[in-house]
Amino acid sequence: MPTILVADDDAHIREVVQFALEKDGYTVLIARDGAQALDLTRRENVDLLILDIIMPKLNGLEVCQRVRAESHLPVIFLSSKGDEVDRIVGLELGGDDYLAKPFSPRELVARVRAVLRRHAAPNADDSGPSALDRAISSGPIRLDPERHEVHCHDKHIQLTVNEFTLLHVLLRRPGRVTTRAVLVNEIYEQDHHITERTIDTYVRRIRAKFKATDVDPIETVFGLGYKAREL
Repeated sequence: MPTILVADDDAHIREVVQFALEKDGYTVLIARDGAQALDLTRRENVDLLILDIIMPKLNGLEVCQRVRAESHLPVIFLSSKGDEVDRIVGLELGGDDYLAKPFSPRELVARVRAVLRRHAAPNADDSGPSALDRAISSGPIRLDPERHEVHCHDKHIQLTVNEFTLLHVLLRRPGRVTTRAVLVNEIYEQDHHITERTIDTYVRRIRAKFKATDVDPIETVFGLGYKAREL
């Protein structure tokens, strides 16, 4: 089973989350502050981070920012602040999901399952890639779902799970407009607090990561949604 790192300065929250995750079969590592979380992430084989936003030494946003500079390890934020600004800031920095306190441990476990499922690579035993797993090329862009890799002009573009999924959806539908509502449903498999505005955040992040290549892979269709740009 995957290993989950839980970082929160509240001992009660750590105990509740650890109990819920271990009950579901996960291996759980615990960090009391952001510095310890970052150290454990670098030393241990961690599959997903659960980060409280407000922590001593390094806050969750700072930890996520440093992790994102090194990998696309999935991140779920926890915070006592539940307004949209906090969600957007967390997502802008590369978070894959956000849960406001107080929260249901069962809901957190469900979110963990969903994020890991989106992040998981296909089975090595598969006889061959399905249509959804085949690499896609569009001009200088090549997206490989099996390797979870995107290249543009042979430059590697490091995307988070949700950014990758959004770009994959658009590239699979060349010339077709996809609404924000459809993109939300493609990225998240169940009822979710994520709003359509979050899609705009993902698009901004993708464009920023492609900026060095002088390629904008996504075209905005005002009043409708987005589509893959013809390159």
